[in-house]
Amino acid sequence: MRTGRKHLLFYHIFLSAILLCHGQYPYFNGNGNLTLPGSYNIPWMSAIEDFRTLSLITLPGTHDSMALYGGPEAECQAWSLEDQLRAGIRFLDLKVFELLDTLYVMQGVVYEHITFKEVLDTVRAFLSEFQTEAVLIRVQAESFETKSVNQMVQDLIGNDQQVWVTSGMPKMSQIRGKIVFLQKSTFTLGIPFIDTDGKGSAEVSNVQDKDKRIIKQLNQANEACGGDNVVLTFTSGTGFGTFWGMFLTPRRVAERVNPWLNEYVRQFYPDQPRPCFGIVAMDFPGLGLIQTIINLNWW
Repeated sequence: MRTGRKHLLFYHIFLSAILLCHGQYPYFNGNGNLTLPGSYNIPWMSAIEDFRTLSLITLPGTHDSMALYGGPEAECQAWSLEDQLRAGIRFLDLKVFELLDTLYVMQGVVYEHITFKEVLDTVRAFLSEFQTEAVLIRVQAESFETKSVNQMVQDLIGNDQQVWVTSGMPKMSQIRGKIVFLQKSTFTLGIPFIDTDGKGSAEVSNVQDKDKRIIKQLNQANEACGGDNVVLTFTSGTGFGTFWGMFLTPRRVAERVNPWLNEYVRQFYPDQPRPCFGIVAMDFPGLGLIQTIINLNWW
């Protein structure tokens, strides 16, 4: 192991100890107040080699990133967008609805108190402060007017050179300081992605079954990493809509899945090289789990 990698390893061991001493519940976070240790490395992508392609990087992300409102059935996150980014999240999952020439961020029928433009402004401000980073965004239209959503997003971007909208797979050096859009189906800006979610994968009636599905998804992600597509895996889930899991809210699922996910990922630490899982999008991730996902990048 090179000296730089040893320093990174010792840093993350030290950071983990600090997180525990600060009383943070390290894997699940249901508290809206983010407290970062003084030594926390916000711009963690600065250590990613410039020559590494995006499809070979493992990224922590959030599912329904702005779902902070709407009650137990709808809420999937506790931290604000600014706090998610500072905690290390580098993928945002956004559902938008067009109304009167404005794109509103939604969770089903619930307005999440933020517009898409405000999301872009917040991410741009973060990237202006931390220019070594990149933030990936997936946009889904919560309406039938998908073509107009594409055009409205394009109008908001304009000719901004700090936004990646082409389909080619970039190297890290090409996307530092940039917003990177991902495209699939009706949204046609950015890099194509593969979604490892199968039919019914978000429905949870038994958490152990959910764990098994996540293992299959991550195996699929590892096999697909390094190609012409970004790979996306959601570890989130809800029991709503199922008989046995009707009381399993996204929060309750995350409380049980996130600690398990942390232990599952950590088993790969001795591997050389470690697996690549692409984007791992989670509900209510804690700082410790985010760091565990990030650490897969240090071969």
